[in-house]
Amino acid sequence: MRAMILAAGLGTRMRPLTLTTPKPLLLVAGKPLIQYHIERLVAAGITELVINHAWLGEQLENQMGDGQRFGARIIWSPEQEPLETGGGILKALPDLSPEGDDFLLVNGDLFTNYPFKHVTDLNAGLGLEADRLAHLILVDNPGHNPEGDFALQEGQVIESGSDKLTFSGISLLSPRLFEGCSAGKFPLAPLLRAAMQSNRVSGEHFRGYWRDIGTPERLSEVSSDVEKGRVDVI
Repeated sequence: MRAMILAAGLGTRMRPLTLTTPKPLLLVAGKPLIQYHIERLVAAGITELVINHAWLGEQLENQMGDGQRFGARIIWSPEQEPLETGGGILKALPDLSPEGDDFLLVNGDLFTNYPFKHVTDLNAGLGLEADRLAHLILVDNPGHNPEGDFALQEGQVIESGSDKLTFSGISLLSPRLFEGCSAGKFPLAPLLRAAMQSNRVSGEHFRGYWRDIGTPERLSEVSSDVEKGRVDVI
């Protein structure tokens, strides 16, 4: 299976760090954030990667290259301006899912020890069930998102309900989710919500290490956790 790392954001909340460095290249314990994703995906057997970029994207390509030194093959999907998540995926879809297969999606600005091998095992079995369009990884609500995003009910993700959880930014998607979409800038969330309304989104609750690196303070906290051995990085 293939995976896409979303790396086209402007990183405005991380300024001034991102004025001269794209967010995925910010260092976590001395290593670029995106490198952790690449290495963990490869360790899980996912070596065909698509990475989009916009702001300072040439720096990403120059530092990560074609992925060979990580044991991966990276296909770059440059955007003249950020297309948002949905538009970025649709643009990359010919490289991401040339045979119409399900693919893994990972936000580039998170840090986690979620076992990507679990997704490859899921895909190696039946993958998404025939009527499913997405499988979302949900996590406990962090302080910056106390109300959560979606509820999980008997393995199915729904919009409303008690005990909402936070969408981690990790998902297994079917290319069928994008049927009828037109090229251009559009978000992913409305597509997921529409699929939820027709009961076509499954999910799971991950209770391990997960952080959204949205501020310099969170970046520093994650670096400290890695340096002090509080989280296994592979």
